[in-house]
Amino acid sequence: MKAIIPVAGIGSRLRPHTHTQPKSLVPVAGNTILGHIIDRLKAAGLTEYVFIIGYLGEKIEQYVRERYPELNATFVVQAPREGLGHALYMARETFRHDTDGVLILLGDTIVDVDLPALLAQPGTILAVKEVKTPSLFGIVETGPDGQVNRVVEKPRIPKSNYALVGLYKVANAEKLAQALEWLIATDQRTHEEFQLTDALMHLIEEGEVMHPAAVDNWFDCGRKETLLEANARLLDQPEFYAAHDYPDFTDTVVIPPVSIGAGCRITHSIIGPNVAIGEGTIIRSTIVSDSIIGSYSELSSAVMHDCIVGSDASFRGLNHSLNLGDNTEIDYSQARG
Repeated sequence: MKAIIPVAGIGSRLRPHTHTQPKSLVPVAGNTILGHIIDRLKAAGLTEYVFIIGYLGEKIEQYVRERYPELNATFVVQAPREGLGHALYMARETFRHDTDGVLILLGDTIVDVDLPALLAQPGTILAVKEVKTPSLFGIVETGPDGQVNRVVEKPRIPKSNYALVGLYKVANAEKLAQALEWLIATDQRTHEEFQLTDALMHLIEEGEVMHPAAVDNWFDCGRKETLLEANARLLDQPEFYAAHDYPDFTDTVVIPPVSIGAGCRITHSIIGPNVAIGEGTIIRSTIVSDSIIGSYSELSSAVMHDCIVGSDASFRGLNHSLNLGDNTEIDYSQARG
């Protein structure tokens, strides 16, 4: 089965980090968002991938080709960007003849699910999760038989609280391609964009049988809060609790779980819990918890929590919750006057 990964968005909710890199390449738990996605798909046995790129797409292509040279990867440019339905429409010729169907997984979404078991289920499967605010999501409605009878994008009055989490296994790739062509030909827009939910609803009206599949956890990594939550959940693994495996940092306490990249220099600090630090970073006299720190950054004389600091950034000074982008320097240690 071929995996389709749309990664064309600009990531406006993760500014300033997405000024310099695509949202899917933002670091989390010792990897990137896209790296976590690919690793999980590879572990499930998928080897063919289509990446739908747009904003800073050349960086995504370079990352995939350098980090995963073994993949059979195709890159399709979405221009202009007019929604998920339009993105998949642009890529339809790469998958429409695949008799095994397609797996679609959004490039800013990390889903905690047994992928091999989901792939083994017959027919079309829509991954869902119960949410408190269904009007913010695409929603699945089911009938008495448990089959999906309606999908709606951000309904004003939701009739279900089961949200689509961005993972879809579509059994008939050709029918999906035709539904996407219908979407564009009829200019079927919802919230001013071409939505995959409308194409799926068209398939249901044409007789396609779909079933929901509940997932354990789901992280929409497009916002600071959910990215930090994903970081903490992904760090909650045995390998990130092995504090004795870290170098003997001078006068430093490491409180697992943490991920510390190669070549870091840390002195007189307390690191953790739930901290991911990129390679080559320098930290002095600092307390860091529940944060993501990019590569080749420098922190000193600070107490930091719930922070995201980009690569090549520098911070000295006070206690703050930050959202600090790449190539930024903030210095609160200098006297004013």
